Amino acid sequence: MSTKFETTIDFQNPIWNRDTWARIQGDLNPENERIGYAAGEVHSVVDGEAIKPLCGFETFLATRLIPQEDGSIRRLNKEVIFYTDLNRDPSKRRMIDSWTNPWTGEEVKVVHVANDPFNYTISEWLILAPEDFPKDGSAPEPRKIPLLFPWKQVGDKLVLETDMHLNYPNALQPDKWPRESSGKMARVSEIFRYWVDIKDAEDPSLTAVPYVGTWTRITPWLPWMLMGQAQGHCMYVGLMTGSNSWDIVPQHVRDFAQERYPHMLSAPTEDYGPSISSLEYYAKEQTPAPPKAD
Repeated sequence: MSTKFETTIDFQNPIWNRDTWARIQGDLNPENERIGYAAGEVHSVVDGEAIKPLCGFETFLATRLIPQEDGSIRRLNKEVIFYTDLNRDPSKRRMIDSWTNPWTGEEVKVVHVANDPFNYTISEWLILAPEDFPKDGSAPEPRKIPLLFPWKQVGDKLVLETDMHLNYPNALQPDKWPRESSGKMARVSEIFRYWVDIKDAEDPSLTAVPYVGTWTRITPWLPWMLMGQAQGHCMYVGLMTGSNSWDIVPQHVRDFAQERYPHMLSAPTEDYGPSISSLEYYAKEQTPAPPKAD
């Protein structure tokens, strides 16, 4: 398989978009794993209240890219989100196993995220979102939309915006999960901003491109918060970067992973599945909480 890729910057070229996106997401040399890292805070958004931090988070991804014969790239990935305290010094924040709900006063068990795997294919065509599929469960009509991102050039940088806004059936239905479920549908947005040096994007010797950026996620109340269908939602806000070295992940985060989830400390070497969301994992691995004690 060829590892050749397009480096001549052309925002209207789906092949350049595909190859540059892949070099940000991972490393086009399949012998190399790529590490993504982000950290920040989970905030509450409630009518009548100022937005406030609820907990911190530490997340990393371990990714491997497998070029395919047709030019597409299979992205093999594991990802974690560990929840932390709110120490004013972010470098001293540590993972938590319990959390006190500020609205109910209840102490609840924290459920960290370990999605293995979460894979998809990067191609010159846009990936269909769940909203694009027929409601009767049948296969979608063949439809190809060129992969063209809304890039911007700012000085000697390229800025990439990738936004995804979804509304899909909740894996935690309220009849079975009355305390965990936000309702029959889950409305989730993922908002990423990547900053890349132009010289790196144009460098044919770089099978992976360094970046810095931001991650914002808008999501229903986390199920372990036991907020049910209470008004409001969560908003993650964090800084992120990527590297071929685990050094970008703080040692205490790697130590926690080694203790609890050692299998997450390496990228997949083969394509397996299925790939499911964190809500689906929660539904598989947890049990509904008992009614709140009076």
